[in-house]
Amino acid sequence: MQIHVVRPGDTLYKLSQSYNLPVETIASDNAISDPSRLVVGQALVIAITGSYYWVSPGDSLYIISQRVNVPVDVLMQVNNIQNPNQLPVGLRLYIPPRPRPTKEVAAYIDTQTTRERTGEEVRAVGDQLTYLNIFSYAVDANGNLTAPDDEPAIIAAYEHNVAPLMVLTNFADGTFSQDIATAILNNPAIQDTLFANALSIMEEKGYRGIDFDFEYVGGENREAYNAFVAKAANFFQPNYFVSSALAPKLSTDQVGTLYEGHDYAAHGRVLDFVFLMTYEWGWSGGPPMAVSPINEVRRVLEYAITQIPRDKIMMGIPLYGYDWTLPYVPGGQWARVVSPVRAVELALQYNARIEYDYVAQAPYFNYWDEQGRQHVVWFEDARSIQAKFNLVKSLGIRGFFYWALGPDFPQNWLLVEDNFTVVKQV
Repeated sequence: MQIHVVRPGDTLYKLSQSYNLPVETIASDNAISDPSRLVVGQALVIAITGSYYWVSPGDSLYIISQRVNVPVDVLMQVNNIQNPNQLPVGLRLYIPPRPRPTKEVAAYIDTQTTRERTGEEVRAVGDQLTYLNIFSYAVDANGNLTAPDDEPAIIAAYEHNVAPLMVLTNFADGTFSQDIATAILNNPAIQDTLFANALSIMEEKGYRGIDFDFEYVGGENREAYNAFVAKAANFFQPNYFVSSALAPKLSTDQVGTLYEGHDYAAHGRVLDFVFLMTYEWGWSGGPPMAVSPINEVRRVLEYAITQIPRDKIMMGIPLYGYDWTLPYVPGGQWARVVSPVRAVELALQYNARIEYDYVAQAPYFNYWDEQGRQHVVWFEDARSIQAKFNLVKSLGIRGFFYWALGPDFPQNWLLVEDNFTVVKQV
């Protein structure tokens, strides 16, 4: 798989000639509605086996081999290079594909958001998933569960050998409730009721595991939450996977209600795996920035591997971006969610050039709307996703997951297939 960043003068016809692929294939793989128009700075995936590299001034075969992680002798052989010291600028080198590591891939799906499209969303990407985290069964203070419309998701998951996971949350009235968490985590009888209710549903509907997404539990409930997940593991394992979703922490004693109740080491000891929510640095109510900047994600994971076994860590990836109206005012207008495909359409609509932040490894652009208001859009593209995949490989963690299915992003799923062999647990 090649990632090509559109330059001035590029057209799909020219790219089809360069890569020997039909225009229709490139347009379809990148959800390009108007093949006659491209956005400068737009990242395209080119579905070829391996990739190409064009020699630049100052390049040597050794430098290129280090950059693409392919030995010099292999580059010489596949490109029929007789003299490695004579590489003309502009020469196209073929880079053979590398072995694909085996990883697990999960995705959350919010059935309230996808509604009648739920089954369709799962079927579209099911071949690239190990688990489907169905969001969510809301837990009340007595251990009772409010069920989502999960049947379409479960049916579609099994059609693609994806293991459905039952997500339990302390979610009520549109937010996470610390009061509900406190009631459950400090009452063994309520926990017994909760586990019995969950098990009954899991057996009836065919869930393969349970995922606890208890957020904003607070530092006062930290030890109680640790004891709770240990009790849950003892109750459900080994017949079911048991996991939790944890906030993106940088230290054990990180301050904040979101962080203080989540103990990486304790959850890592007893659970099968954990989902680290490495996104929402840029969020709809906050100042504009990348949603999942790679430098911040790396910091979280580097801390996590000191607390949790690598083979239990799942890294979070967002399938969306945000469009902020400027100037940003705290407490003012919230940013709207945009899919990666919609972000590029906006750039095309307003003749914006897509820029790329190499520290955050994330694309962004500015535009002015019809009312004369300035906007900035941060989103994900093929480059930012590849950077995250490279981090998964370099750290050797279990795999990664997405929040959440729904936004249109076909490039991502092509890159999953190109980078990894996806484990199936069904």
